[in-house]
Amino acid sequence: MAGAGRLHNPYWKRRNLLQLGFVAVLCSASYFLGIWQHGGGGGGGSSNSIIASTVLAPVSCDRENPASIPGGTVTLDFTIHHGADQSEAGADQPAAAREFPACDVKYAEYTPCEDRDRSLRFDRDRLIYRERHCPEKGELLKCLIPAPPGYKNPFPWPASRETAWFANVPHKELTVEKAVQNWIRVDGDKFRFPGGGTMFPNGADAYIDDIDQLISLSDGSIRTAVDTGCGVASWGAYLLSRDVLAMSFAPRDSHEAQVQFALERGVPAMIGVLASIRLPYPSRAFDMAHCSRCLIPWQLYDGQYLMEIDRILRPGGFWVLSGPPINWKKHWKGWNRTREDLSEEQSAIEAVAKSLCWTKYKEVGDIAIWQKPINHMNCKSTRKIMNSPGFCRSQNPDTAWYTKMETCITPLPEVGGAEETAGGELKKWPERLTAVPPRIASGSLAGITPEMFLRDTELWKKRVGYYKTVNNQLGQKGRYRNLLDMNANFGGFAAALIEDPLWVMNIVPTEANSNTLGVIYERGLIGTYQNWCEAMSTYPRTYDLLHADSVFTLYKDRCEAEDILLEMDRILRPEGMVIIRDDVDLVVKIKSIADRMRWDSRIVDHEDGPLEREKILVVVKTYWTAPAGSSQE
Repeated sequence: MAGAGRLHNPYWKRRNLLQLGFVAVLCSASYFLGIWQHGGGGGGGSSNSIIASTVLAPVSCDRENPASIPGGTVTLDFTIHHGADQSEAGADQPAAAREFPACDVKYAEYTPCEDRDRSLRFDRDRLIYRERHCPEKGELLKCLIPAPPGYKNPFPWPASRETAWFANVPHKELTVEKAVQNWIRVDGDKFRFPGGGTMFPNGADAYIDDIDQLISLSDGSIRTAVDTGCGVASWGAYLLSRDVLAMSFAPRDSHEAQVQFALERGVPAMIGVLASIRLPYPSRAFDMAHCSRCLIPWQLYDGQYLMEIDRILRPGGFWVLSGPPINWKKHWKGWNRTREDLSEEQSAIEAVAKSLCWTKYKEVGDIAIWQKPINHMNCKSTRKIMNSPGFCRSQNPDTAWYTKMETCITPLPEVGGAEETAGGELKKWPERLTAVPPRIASGSLAGITPEMFLRDTELWKKRVGYYKTVNNQLGQKGRYRNLLDMNANFGGFAAALIEDPLWVMNIVPTEANSNTLGVIYERGLIGTYQNWCEAMSTYPRTYDLLHADSVFTLYKDRCEAEDILLEMDRILRPEGMVIIRDDVDLVVKIKSIADRMRWDSRIVDHEDGPLEREKILVVVKTYWTAPAGSSQE
């Protein structure tokens, strides 16, 4: 009865109204305080403004559960409601956990697994010292790699193809060494990339036109390419306008920072070398391989390097070679080599190509092209007569992480007839992007069905659409150019962004349950293998946006989360974005580390709502550089 009396008592009515008003005032104050703190009112830089404008969700004050406030205070909400283990969330650390310090400026271009000092411990034969040699756990840096003084955000694409800031890659070596070849020149505070090259004095576009006269680059049959010894990747840069996506690579030390220049231009590239281990790509990956005076001794080591190109070429794919020894009768004096030497080299290359059952497709002027057979029916019959090289038997053809090369031919999948394409025929671009890839359609990937692939494609369209509402800059043309998907699965994230002026490096971790990198290439996308307990073969500050789907779950018991995050920070550009999606307990732990890394971060709900355990951590790396006047020497 007392309770019933209160309902009609004016005092209790006024008290309820006061309580409601007080809660409303608190909620409003929290909302405006969050905007002030994270929107620049507290003196923060541009990164804070990005976070405030793109990540903060509308705040709803729930009187029944006042702690349920998404957006600005969402971390508090998660730690209360999902019961993250306090030790997992980093609560066992001191209240004022020490921030990660900046590394010395001498590490501004540090590439841990291609470190020049470490490489000197290894054999120089066959360039083994230039392969990946990663630091031991005790050697890992626990600091943040600084940007050089004066670093600026790169030019947006397509302006970046021709122009880069000198301060971002402060090296003039190539402008001197390659001056006559017109690779690169200094123009005040900028670099200019005229599109020249050793074998294309009229520019990369004209050179590509010459190739296009020999094999079609416009009918969609050629989509993925690999450029060995790429220089500053002008060939790959100018192929992009023809919807051909090239993976370019070169060693760390051939010429200072050539891969770094390529990525600064917004062109796919990575540090790599043909030495003693396989290239980190699956078999049957590329439609075309290219070497323009790449200085690779194709005829040596029993032809192993051409055998490796054969492994990664799809059935019917092309190998394009220009430069020595092609057209040696015209160029031999300029190459400072004898006619006999060059003739012998070309004969040796032709012999290796023939032993792989390749056919000489065309040779016109300075360009020679060979084609790989569409299957190995005829090739296997010739092995009865010519025993060398035989077909490989001991290794999975898609295994390519620290896997030694062999002197043998990688066998193609069996076929039912001489006209059938081994492994299944690919659709032309762009149909192949969404068509069920042959590796899945044939059932060669255990446990993966066409229905799963099609559902995944639709799922990532939905997820990327949600990302663009969480971070509206992702939807702005030209804001991001170089993207990295750290756990790509079928490449659905990249496929959902295909209409935007950007490219995605798709990573299939070596620890993934299924090796899907071949599927990614069959879709017309590019990528590589990676163990995220180690550093990636790229320079610092080479990616604008990193996407990490369940990466920390995958590596939870394999290596330290902070080491993965420090590597992410190394390869991320200032004011770049990170999107991490994972279980809430791990997301809370990751945020506690990220908050010590000069990152601005916010946790937002899953696209299907707040009841999902999976959450999304959105991060902006703040802008900071090494002090002015500091030297990288």
